[in-house]
Amino acid sequence: MNTITLHTASWLFNPGRPPIPGGALAVRDGRILETGTAEELTSRYGAAQRIDYPGCVLLPGFVNAHIHLELTHFPAWRLRGGLDYHPRTFADWLVQMVKVRRGVAPEEVLASLKAGIETSLWAGTTCVGDIITSPELLQAYQGAPGSNRLYLELIGQDTSLFSGRLQKALDALKTFDASHHPGLSPHAPYTLNGAVLPAIAEAARRGEYPLSLHLAESTAEDTLLFDSTGPLAELLYPLVGWSDFLPPPRRTTPARFFDAAGLLGPQTLAVHCVHLTPADGVLLKERGVTICLCPRSNERLAVGTAPVHLFRKLDIPLCLGTDSLASNDSLSLWDEIRFALDIYRGELSPDDLLVMATSGGAAGLGLADAVGSLEPGKRADFQVVELDGACTVQRLLSHGKLQAVLVGGVER
Repeated sequence: MNTITLHTASWLFNPGRPPIPGGALAVRDGRILETGTAEELTSRYGAAQRIDYPGCVLLPGFVNAHIHLELTHFPAWRLRGGLDYHPRTFADWLVQMVKVRRGVAPEEVLASLKAGIETSLWAGTTCVGDIITSPELLQAYQGAPGSNRLYLELIGQDTSLFSGRLQKALDALKTFDASHHPGLSPHAPYTLNGAVLPAIAEAARRGEYPLSLHLAESTAEDTLLFDSTGPLAELLYPLVGWSDFLPPPRRTTPARFFDAAGLLGPQTLAVHCVHLTPADGVLLKERGVTICLCPRSNERLAVGTAPVHLFRKLDIPLCLGTDSLASNDSLSLWDEIRFALDIYRGELSPDDLLVMATSGGAAGLGLADAVGSLEPGKRADFQVVELDGACTVQRLLSHGKLQAVLVGGVER
């Protein structure tokens, strides 16, 4: 029988539930065996090793449902390339992104991804929904802590080239180890030819791969999908050699563009949704889609604020992501929650946001059975937050200090 370790603290807190004074976790082989009070678990497992965290709260590791960790070094790349300017619009930012990435070697991207894994962990995040642009980058996660959802990104307008790209991604998905979970990321309506979408939908269905996609992030996306004009057609398409693939006006919305090919369903995570129409909100609800909010990224790129009141009215499941350091100041969900409290004032409470950053994110990534809350059978992935006095959500956000992060019951 493997050794049992008791982790005790002044409080044990699962967001969405009342905190437990004098709470404790019994951990064996990296998983939670039992939760309760320190008194209860000590009486049951008296001979167990014990680690005490007085004056602290044990709460689940955060689940960052949308992140691009390979862009962790983007600020340095931008400076090096002489492209350190603040883009005026979403299309300008995409142009900057393309120009910067063209000057970055593959080994630099790999190093950036590895740094991002560590940076994210230090911020209290023990599970991510990471978007990976190349199968060669998956090696960064070999031996990496935690249980993550890794989505291989799919981009392309040339149908003659796309089938090989898709097959390469599908071959890579078969190589995943048990610690990390595969998925596909059809990038966005403006980077994919509609003719390739049915093949993605079929591949996802056959392999039971969940999807993560950028949706309705900017008005430029809406314009392109409606009449094939606007800044994406004028700036991005010529830059990347897609001018010949600009389609005739489609008179559709980003959501309906993806839905027509069968990409919206219960295993789909739709990211951003800033310009989702009420009718398309109903469509996402009907399809069982989860929405991931990235409020600081939206503010940085000046694309607007997601209509959370609509999502709440429709009872669409929500989770939270930081996006990347190409459009954000940190990879901390603590920072994201505090910002969201202000920008969604009166629409999302502190309790709502902590749930979104834990069990909500786990559900959005299809990993609710393994992470997102401190319950028997789940991974022992948790944060230790110093907090004097009573444990309330408001006090955690205003006075809590992250002291340690444990993955599989081991401090990182």
